[in-house]
Amino acid sequence: MNYTQNEKIAQVTETTLVIGIDVGSENHYARAFSFRGIEYSRKAMCFTNTRQGFNEFLTWAFKLCQANQKNDIIVGAEPTGHYWFDLGKFLQDNGIKLVLVNPHAVKKSKELDDNHPTKNDRKDPKVIAGLVNEGRYSYLYLPEGIYADLRTASNLRFRLQKDIIKTMNHMSRWFSIYFPEYSTVYGKIDAVSGLMIIKQEPTPEEIVALGAAGVNQIWRDAKLRACGMKRAETLVAAAKRSIGTREGLTAARLEIRMLLEEYEYLQRQLEEVLAMIEDLVNQIPEAKKLLEIKGIGMKTVSGFLAEVGDIRRFNNPKQLQKLAGLAIVENSSGKHKGQTTISRRGRKRLRYLLFEAAMSLAAKNSEFREIHRYYTTRAVNPLKKMQSLMAIAGKLIRVFYALLTKNVRYNPQKMLTDIVRPASESKAA
Repeated sequence: MNYTQNEKIAQVTETTLVIGIDVGSENHYARAFSFRGIEYSRKAMCFTNTRQGFNEFLTWAFKLCQANQKNDIIVGAEPTGHYWFDLGKFLQDNGIKLVLVNPHAVKKSKELDDNHPTKNDRKDPKVIAGLVNEGRYSYLYLPEGIYADLRTASNLRFRLQKDIIKTMNHMSRWFSIYFPEYSTVYGKIDAVSGLMIIKQEPTPEEIVALGAAGVNQIWRDAKLRACGMKRAETLVAAAKRSIGTREGLTAARLEIRMLLEEYEYLQRQLEEVLAMIEDLVNQIPEAKKLLEIKGIGMKTVSGFLAEVGDIRRFNNPKQLQKLAGLAIVENSSGKHKGQTTISRRGRKRLRYLLFEAAMSLAAKNSEFREIHRYYTTRAVNPLKKMQSLMAIAGKLIRVFYALLTKNVRYNPQKMLTDIVRPASESKAA
């Protein structure tokens, strides 16, 4: 697939009908133009986000093609929200090319025609079509098969983890009000033994009444290990000296019970999703090669494959770096040479995932730890720790790309020798 702007511009010819669509939740608006920007549609065509509306759009587009001697259609849309998914799949199934323009580019260029920041259903489709004519678009990729399941499951995992953190924050607030000393007994708010007691006897007064023997008996009945009389006595002692409020305890008991039920329910859902993700990853033969790298786990591999999809659609790892927002950018003008930094334009979740993986590798993997040491201590242009981790994240992309596309296994020594070192340092070594 072509990615340079010149090649994108070349896709739009004299026989191409360029259509810009402003996507909405219920209605979409479209306008049609030639490759020179001459409009063929008298007014914006409104069609609903239904199969009937999609078919009406196709009929409208084919009539314009016939009336203006066009034999090819390219549709541009602004990927805001999720409302374009069904339209994109419909157009793809009907052999029509859909490309996506950056919402940031639409916002910046909408004042070129009338020098006014107005946003409306007629103006935006024209701006989008103009960006398509200029080659300022990206190709649509809708994952299919196992990659579609993996992306959906991965998104669900992130959403459940976010909901769990939100619930735990509410639990933390509850403890701060009614039993602030709980944190002196348990370092983690979700400690199994602690929540087991709170579920049965939520307030400090009830824990005191239960006594250390009663607390320990609950753990023994549940056959919970690593908890005994000493921990029970510590919990009861904390409850005796508690300064938690004693007002509104009836509602407080209800609140903590509902929070604990919600937390347990979300945890069960997360376990189910994680089991599905592991099963999906195991169905991708090449994924096992990524797991052979020390410091790389199922979370990193599944998240990477979910965000990237079929890696063979990329011509080189630099395109992956750009997708993750790890491409190097520089602000320079004349004699001024600005500091380089990463673009941060791309998939935020993929970039965060790679950064987490880089931290894990620098701590647990000997060869990546050596690279991190070299980057931060080299004589010429030493990197700061954060810059080094970003460089390792970029290196990890290249390693993943090689393993997934070349059918090779991970070779630590080859990875180390690929690092370019100045000749002076090589001789010194």
